[in-house]
Amino acid sequence: MDGPSGTGKSTVSRRLAAACGAAYLDTGAMYRAVTLAVLRAGLDEDSPAEDIVAVATAAPVEPTTDPEAPRIRLGGQDVAAEIRGAAVTKLVSAVSALAAVRTVLVERQRAIITEELSGIGGIVVEGRDIGSVVVPDAALKVYLTASEEIRAARRSRQDAKAGRVVDPTVTLADVRRRDRLDSTRATSPLHAAADALILDTDDLSVDAVLAELLRLVAERGLLT
Repeated sequence: MDGPSGTGKSTVSRRLAAACGAAYLDTGAMYRAVTLAVLRAGLDEDSPAEDIVAVATAAPVEPTTDPEAPRIRLGGQDVAAEIRGAAVTKLVSAVSALAAVRTVLVERQRAIITEELSGIGGIVVEGRDIGSVVVPDAALKVYLTASEEIRAARRSRQDAKAGRVVDPTVTLADVRRRDRLDSTRATSPLHAAADALILDTDDLSVDAVLAELLRLVAERGLLT
């Protein structure tokens, strides 16, 4: 499951995994967690790239794969809430654009996917380069999309619900900034895989998106 922020990837991916009895992996949370490690090390976007890479690739990040209770730990500490803060959001695109960082995290993601496939038998993976890079041979690839305004409004509601300060103008500008950075980076830029199914969520509720995804899963014979 790929797509830019605010398309509903996390919500529908978790619900799809739960409905299918599959594992769930949020790769974006992994990039956010290593970005938090970078910030905790006192680094920022102006720091030498080699210093950022050193911290990010050594960060002890542990994602859980239970769709009913998704967590992400950094050094054993649950940082699921902290990685959604403004500081991480501002820096994550720059950190995730570094080829060395992506190489290490993609290896970790593939290892998790392999482990879950050999165990529980299925996994829903969400991110920005899953179908194009991480699992190019996935049985079903979906790229969720929505307008900038819709995505910014969703982000604002999500932030408000989590108790974070919301400024709709700032949120929209941040959505546009991340789209630009993610789609123009040299390594694994954000784009739909050639064989991905494009699903526009502008006018669809979460339930409607989930229903379409379940239809696609059944159509591909992926339920056992």
